[in-house]
Amino acid sequence: RSEAADSAAMADRLQVLERVRRRLEAAGQAHVLRFWPELGEPERERLLQQLALLPLERLAEHVGSATGSAPERVREWEQLAGPRGPGPGPGPGRPQASPLSAGLSLISQERVGVLLLAGGQGTRLGVPYPKGMFDVGLPSGKTLYQIQAERLRRLQELLGVGRHGSRSCVPWYIHPTQFTQPPTLPSSRRNHHFGLEPSNIVMFEQRMIPAVSFQGDVLLHDKAQVAMAPDGNGPVCTRTWRGAGVEYLHVYCVDNILVKMADPVFIGFCVSRGADCGAKVVEKTDPAEPLGVVCKVGDSFQVVEYSEIQPETAELRGPGGALVFSAGNICNHFFTRRFLEDVVEGFKDQLKQHVAIKKVPFVDPSGNQVQPSKANGIKMEKFVFDVFPFSRNFVVFEVAREDEFSPLKNAEGRDSPSTARSALLAQHRRWLLAAGATLLEEDGGGASTTPRAAGPPAGGGAPGQWEVSPLLSYSGEGLEDLLRGRRLPTPFVLDQRSLGELQD
Repeated sequence: RSEAADSAAMADRLQVLERVRRRLEAAGQAHVLRFWPELGEPERERLLQQLALLPLERLAEHVGSATGSAPERVREWEQLAGPRGPGPGPGPGRPQASPLSAGLSLISQERVGVLLLAGGQGTRLGVPYPKGMFDVGLPSGKTLYQIQAERLRRLQELLGVGRHGSRSCVPWYIHPTQFTQPPTLPSSRRNHHFGLEPSNIVMFEQRMIPAVSFQGDVLLHDKAQVAMAPDGNGPVCTRTWRGAGVEYLHVYCVDNILVKMADPVFIGFCVSRGADCGAKVVEKTDPAEPLGVVCKVGDSFQVVEYSEIQPETAELRGPGGALVFSAGNICNHFFTRRFLEDVVEGFKDQLKQHVAIKKVPFVDPSGNQVQPSKANGIKMEKFVFDVFPFSRNFVVFEVAREDEFSPLKNAEGRDSPSTARSALLAQHRRWLLAAGATLLEEDGGGASTTPRAAGPPAGGGAPGQWEVSPLLSYSGEGLEDLLRGRRLPTPFVLDQRSLGELQD
């Protein structure tokens, strides 16, 4: 009976192999099975399982899209209109107190969810784990994930009891890739989910699609595996968000160390304007800064990536010398659930494809493993902001860079661990000075007791390091009664433990 079972299993596999072979041939990708005769049984099983999960009937369409789409540049710059327009229509706004109250009320009613785009692999940082697990060198040693989770905990504590009779909760949806989910989930468990309720943390992976060569051939990562790449974070917006009563979604990217989780001011502002879609922006520092710009193309708002704008357009300046296209996109967005459902129902297949030219390790026709020294492959991505053009009421919300945006992208230089660390410590320095604390530099001298811009002390040298735990303050609130008149040494982490020591 064992032999009969083995024979039946072999027959089933041959049938599957034949179906896969025909579908690959129809897509012009028969070479994917080039090394089949050399593979052992476990490798054959792995390759068949991978190919069985791929939408092979759409493979030709995917390859055609990838090879037929050179990196697009917006050439008709006269069609672009910056978001700063007069009147009550779409444009930036600096909210008053009422949006804050509205946002806090919505969050306390548990109508707001937070979506973390956690696809960053940490490759440019030179680490083999996700960006969210990176420690930028703060005195506390906290990672990006921990900082964000503790901000969410603090916000929930500020809101008190929610509509269900328990502490208000904000669902935290985490959207990693195949490469970042395995380490992310164990890390969260190992850290006891950073004090959040496990039931309020929901993970789901990005879809993976094949990478292709410039000639249109699907690349093989090894003899028994297709080279795959995440298809971007755009499809996440086609996910249905029915559940837990979530009506509004705050979306952000993992690498921003200053992000305000479920920012009540931003949410309240968007809702008070009747927006179905909104974007936070910062003023670009220079034309070449690698930030896309939020602008109007034709009749709709969208993000034009920095790689898609001609340099001469990016450098355009207005009469006062400011950049015309200065509304830098920081991947910090607002959506209503109804808007996302409308996208699913009517616009899902219209999401734009973006071409990413990448170095993709592969095996050549002779079976040799190749680590390319220059870009050799194409990955197709869809971005979360690709839904902007379908908005009926889009708003732009401009924020101060020093308060809300410092990304972590590179190992050194711009947008690196040192710049992210400095940005957070400078913000906390301002909070402590505003609360009336005196900050003691390493030589024992007193820093200014006014909340001026944080920089090197008057006598020269590097500034001290003062860090505030997110569990004590979400955005600088609640510190005055604790710190007025206190003298704080450096380095110093203000948390529950050190606060108790100060009070003693």
